[in-house]
Amino acid sequence: MKLNERSVAHYATCDSPTDHAGFLRKRVERHHHHGHHGTSYQRRWFVLKGNLLFYFEERESREPVGLVVLEGCTVELCEAAEEFAFAIRFDDAGAKAYVLVADGQAAMEAWVKALSRASFDYMRLVVRELEKQLQEACTSLAACRKSPRRSSSGRRRHLSNPALPPVQEKQHALENGYSTWGSSPDRDGGHTKPPPLPPRRRSAAGSSVPTLQESPVSPETTCFAKLHHWYGQEIAALRQEWQERQKRGHP
Repeated sequence: MKLNERSVAHYATCDSPTDHAGFLRKRVERHHHHGHHGTSYQRRWFVLKGNLLFYFEERESREPVGLVVLEGCTVELCEAAEEFAFAIRFDDAGAKAYVLVADGQAAMEAWVKALSRASFDYMRLVVRELEKQLQEACTSLAACRKSPRRSSSGRRRHLSNPALPPVQEKQHALENGYSTWGSSPDRDGGHTKPPPLPPRRRSAAGSSVPTLQESPVSPETTCFAKLHHWYGQEIAALRQEWQERQKRGHP
């Protein structure tokens, strides 16, 4: 694959988003004339943009000294003399493998994760999975729209036996802002009666307080305000009677 050096160098140092960056030590194999070879590590500044991994001699360098195209490769941990080492290996036979060493466990894991997700092959798999999930969501939504909706009326069914006919909830009648007697049916299908009137005390003999007349309020009345007013008159009369008895010295 041919790359334009100027375009690649500009892309490496321009303000485009960087997926990952940091210092790594790159293993270098050195061969000698007598058949011996040695291994050394060079500290380089690595920058990952898309599926291109650039490395610079220094962090402030203007141009990269190398480039790795992350296609058709795998990123895996490897055994090396240095700790926190991992390798970039290509599928093609005879292709050069890159052995890199991070400064720590967290840095190594971050680099392996970022490099493993950099290729277009990985992005293609992600897109396919997202398209599959989108199709399943659209199918589920279409099925929900076709299903009949629940009735929004105020009728409800018995919880103990759903087969029973729905029960119509009856609103209680209100009068003067209060729920009135007789507005809700009792067990016999009729209406509940108001609470019984309290027993009345007769006036003491010789008391100047007039005897209370029979309540003009019907026992079947449903007006709480009328009952409250009537009982208030009775209490006021009883209180006046008690005060007069105290004045005469009667307990």
